[in-house]
Amino acid sequence: MAQVKWSVDPTHSEVQFKVKHLMITTVTGYFEKFSVEAESEDENFNGASNIVFTADVNSISTNNEQRDTHLKSADFFDADNHSEVRFVGTRYEHVGGNDYKLHGDLTIRNNTKPVTVDVEFGGTVVDPYGQHKAGFTVTGKISRKEFGLTWNAVTEAGSVVVSDDIRLQAEIQLVKQA
Repeated sequence: MAQVKWSVDPTHSEVQFKVKHLMITTVTGYFEKFSVEAESEDENFNGASNIVFTADVNSISTNNEQRDTHLKSADFFDADNHSEVRFVGTRYEHVGGNDYKLHGDLTIRNNTKPVTVDVEFGGTVVDPYGQHKAGFTVTGKISRKEFGLTWNAVTEAGSVVVSDDIRLQAEIQLVKQA
């Protein structure tokens, strides 16, 4: 049976990350340019494979130009030398109902670590233009320091400025390719 190929619909998808600032509030950032490719045995994503996500580090936006510039600097993502964040799925595991675990390798700043994210499969539908679409909500958490994003500062009172834990949240809509 031929594999079904899927690509992201960028106008109906978003990728964001959340980090604690001063341990009292959460700052949200987005990757404005990213891609997702996947293959499956059918439209229910049985046997999903070849799942690859990439994000353009230079497309980071936190709605604050100064902070975005700092995130792109060598203190964090080092966009001049590492322009891409990449996740390659190794196993798509059904855990019950519409819930899955996606296991894979995440690479940030040339540091590759195994990561598992939770996936809620929203199903498939044919849109008004005849395109077959599939929807997913992806959530997870990583340690930024494990990927070489170790910059930090401490306030006068001894509080950490940026938390180690980064929460990931993505709404992904894929389009079946002809």
